[in-house]
Amino acid sequence: MKRKRIAIVATGGTIAGAGEVGRSLEYRAGEISVSEIIESIPNINALAELECHQLFSLDSNEMDPDKWLVLARTINGLLDRDDIDGCVVTHGTDTLDETSYFLNLTISSDKPVVLTGAMRPATATSADGPFNLYQSVALAASAQAVGKGVMALFSSTIYSGRDIEKINNFRVDAFNHKDFGCLGFMQDDDVYFYSRVYRKHTFESVFSEQLPEKLPSVAVAYFCAGADPDILYHLSERNEGIVIAGTGSGNYSEAWLSAINELSSKGIVFVRSSRVNMGIVFDDEIFDPKHLCIASNTLSAQKARVLLMLCLSRTKDLGEIKRIFEEY
Repeated sequence: MKRKRIAIVATGGTIAGAGEVGRSLEYRAGEISVSEIIESIPNINALAELECHQLFSLDSNEMDPDKWLVLARTINGLLDRDDIDGCVVTHGTDTLDETSYFLNLTISSDKPVVLTGAMRPATATSADGPFNLYQSVALAASAQAVGKGVMALFSSTIYSGRDIEKINNFRVDAFNHKDFGCLGFMQDDDVYFYSRVYRKHTFESVFSEQLPEKLPSVAVAYFCAGADPDILYHLSERNEGIVIAGTGSGNYSEAWLSAINELSSKGIVFVRSSRVNMGIVFDDEIFDPKHLCIASNTLSAQKARVLLMLCLSRTKDLGEIKRIFEEY
């Protein structure tokens, strides 16, 4: 059987971080090349033929929409090649949930794409990055992973790019999958899937057909008790859309509702999401009586922002955007 060929696209992050030997704190992300990391992993080259691309060397807090587009175009170009069977992306954990969802909407292939990273830098004692990368290569090379959408792999757990979220800022097992469990697990290089994503993704996504040259600007406004609605007016000056991270089921004060109604009439597109990690945001007759806002469904505020940016790159029709949010 022909060996699989997996492209590894490195963007930096803690997995490539370096600091005082042995310590897990106070390090610089993106200091070590992906080739050096691979050299430290026993038997990884037995899983597949590897092709390394050092695209960025960033802390993931430096990732932005322009870099998302570069990353998506790079991956699509690699997957268009007949000799590439899948792709692994190394990425910092802080914004991995946003990048994974963007790629889930913009990759135009059914070939596996797996994001991974680390909570401990490469120079720490018991760094977790090498094993995460080893399992990610095994997952990307697995026939079972074809058509599953963009995935992420951490601590032997397979997550979907749509639903993964970071829930802890110091534990190695730092991710979760909301109320949906996970897609599956791995034991060393063996893959076990137990569920799948039913929302549109990758080659099924309308956004994968042609990437925009630039993404529209969308902001996130966090509501808390007594929050001044002036923040919405300020954000509207530089953004085409605003995602509200509301309380409970995407709720906010009457003062914010008044501002949303006024700014909607001027063309600003609003999405209601929640600052609560678990649950669903639906349409609401009380907090959105004029039905001017789009319900985020199960998307976090930051992921709703990703989807709204892509929507606004194609249309400002509220009905069409609502339909897309229901399908994606």
